[in-house]
Amino acid sequence: MLKKIFKFISSILAAKHLYITKSLEYFDKKDLFLDLNMDYVRYRTLELCMSEIKKKGIQGNMAEVGVYKGSFSEKLNKIFPDRKLYLFDTFEGFDVKDIVVEKENNYSTGDQDFSDTSVEFVLSRMKNRENCIVRKGFFPATAEGLEDKFCFVSLDADLYQPILAGLEYFYPRLEPGGYIFIHDFNNQQYVGARDAVIKFCSANGLGFVPIPDIGGTAIISK
Repeated sequence: MLKKIFKFISSILAAKHLYITKSLEYFDKKDLFLDLNMDYVRYRTLELCMSEIKKKGIQGNMAEVGVYKGSFSEKLNKIFPDRKLYLFDTFEGFDVKDIVVEKENNYSTGDQDFSDTSVEFVLSRMKNRENCIVRKGFFPATAEGLEDKFCFVSLDADLYQPILAGLEYFYPRLEPGGYIFIHDFNNQQYVGARDAVIKFCSANGLGFVPIPDIGGTAIISK
């Protein structure tokens, strides 16, 4: 019920170009790509980070690990229509190998069903479909042979092992000034996400910024 009320209020504010925080008041309307929605903090932070990438002329393409139905990838594809977007997912739900790690470490039950999606459904949502590159299967095996640099990466695979693998793979390939968003860092349903971030950052002397969005995202910048 609270989500429905928030969404209703948000839609009214969006229609009147009113913002909950002053951090977006300096934007021209033409620079606001995303509609106001229930996860205000996550999407407004994305917009601000993308604005910095553009202002600084940071090169590189984009990627998401854990695409599911493509709601977040759709936003990336819209904001940067001229950059490649790599979509990493099984498109069939969690892989059994990752579920084993979850259960052995009491990170999560791993029994959530994310199989109600498909490659075609995700691509049908993309405004700039020609720039989307699907990497279907088990990550990080699906990244083999990929030679690219990145300005933005979203890690939304929920589970410890693919998130850790995503950080290990993408951070060395992240352009200076680029960003990695790690979803579920402060989500008690997937506590392995937090462990993966802390382990990677501790091992590499890195910091991160947690933000108070619905999924408890953490952000790493290079």
